[in-house]
Amino acid sequence: MLDATLKSQLKTYLERVTQPIEIVASLDDGAKSRELHDLLVEIAGLSNLITLRADGTDARRPSFSLNRPGADISLRFAGIPMGHEFTSLVLALLQVGGHPSKASAEVIEQIQGLQGEFTFETYFSLSCQNCPDVVQALNLMAVLNPNVRHVAIDGALFQDEVESRKVMAVPSIYLNGEVFGQGRMGLEEILGKIDTSAGSRQAEKINAKDAFDVLIVGGGPAGAAAAIYAARKGIRTGVAAERFGGQVLDTLAIENFISVQETEGPKLATALEEHVKQYDVDIMNLQRGEALIPATDGGLHEVRLAGGASLKAKTVILATGARWREMNVPGEQQYRARGVAYCPHCDGPLFKGKRVAVIGGGNSGVEAAIDLAGIVAQVTLIEFDSQLRADAVLQRKLHSLPNVKVITRALTTEVVGDGEKVTGLRYKDRASDELHDLALEGIFVQIGLLPNTDWLKGTVELSPRGEIIVDAKGATNIPGVFAAGDVTTVPYKQIVIAVGEGAKASLAAFDHLIRASAPA
Repeated sequence: MLDATLKSQLKTYLERVTQPIEIVASLDDGAKSRELHDLLVEIAGLSNLITLRADGTDARRPSFSLNRPGADISLRFAGIPMGHEFTSLVLALLQVGGHPSKASAEVIEQIQGLQGEFTFETYFSLSCQNCPDVVQALNLMAVLNPNVRHVAIDGALFQDEVESRKVMAVPSIYLNGEVFGQGRMGLEEILGKIDTSAGSRQAEKINAKDAFDVLIVGGGPAGAAAAIYAARKGIRTGVAAERFGGQVLDTLAIENFISVQETEGPKLATALEEHVKQYDVDIMNLQRGEALIPATDGGLHEVRLAGGASLKAKTVILATGARWREMNVPGEQQYRARGVAYCPHCDGPLFKGKRVAVIGGGNSGVEAAIDLAGIVAQVTLIEFDSQLRADAVLQRKLHSLPNVKVITRALTTEVVGDGEKVTGLRYKDRASDELHDLALEGIFVQIGLLPNTDWLKGTVELSPRGEIIVDAKGATNIPGVFAAGDVTTVPYKQIVIAVGEGAKASLAAFDHLIRASAPA
């Protein structure tokens, strides 16, 4: 299963293992079990510290557990963790084998101190770039604390289980049999949900921080660039981010970031964070801005956070990015993650052999329809305008696919369901005003982005689209407050542009600090 290059890389990684690992496989006579067995045999052959048994009794087949003899670790993969989850498998092997995690000492101590019983189940798809964060976080928790158990389940392989639990989005996380969360969640966020006192402890720490010279709100490409440029000036720099990486985390293939021929969103987000950490930057994750209180009489700006804490700074750079635009029609929120989805790469495999619609005829929508056509039975692309807006090369590919139908001049008016899941979509023909119903099981919304500026209304000046109005230097209408990236009026929402705008805003903030401190 592993090619020579991958096998060589894995063998090198496994040299870091210091304690014995026992793999126990639960298999049946199916092709997938034989495939998994072959993979595990190859892995066991790469290290003298790894042994393989095939006498497991787990009901999920194929599956396997990773154990350390003499330790109480409950960590299992149900399925074949290749694709995006291969990294999760490698990390699990290393951590079960005694290699230390990169998590901070504070986080490790928090995990080890968890009391109670926590049985987690995570449903993933091999094409989901958001799933590994969840799988790896819960695997680490299972390694560090015997009270935590985790099984990662390939939803495409265990379709009956997915159907019975009505899982229609990944990652979907269950805790002790109940829904715990859906979508990307990092280690700190998971801990925050189960360790109820963590939020108040974090708020106390944040409130005790001294004022920053530059405070960046947002951790996407613009925020990362701003932080690096500020820190290189030797000034006190802080970053408050709801999730480091921002919208990049939800992007699969990136092929237009200059000098990097091809990468994936999560990899780029990790690289951005690691680059920022090379400098003296105070990174505060899981922090969402709730209010901006501009400085008065030459004082400090204040940013109040949703967790109850607040930060003060001489200058502020707003880089909160954007989020997926919603249709805002009846049924959309009711059936979100129950047929209504926003990430075709993540959730597409759960709709194998089913009928889906894609809303939006731009590049994102057409790319989603092309990707889904290889998985689902039928794709109907619905575009509001009279023609698609995607690049010509994408349109040619789309029209060449036999199981794709395109409907233009169509306004989606309602998501239809049976109370538990999506069963259809209603749209209006804009030429005739007639209403039509489509019977389907999934709807993928791809209609652009909305700036994350709801919390800024009434403070900085916003455009009619809700974007922060900035000048050529990234300055807002408030002295000492700057903005950068997709949240601003700067045209063309691209990663490479956001990085440049973040650097520009940081240099402008530094210039403002110099001028503000200069004698009259």
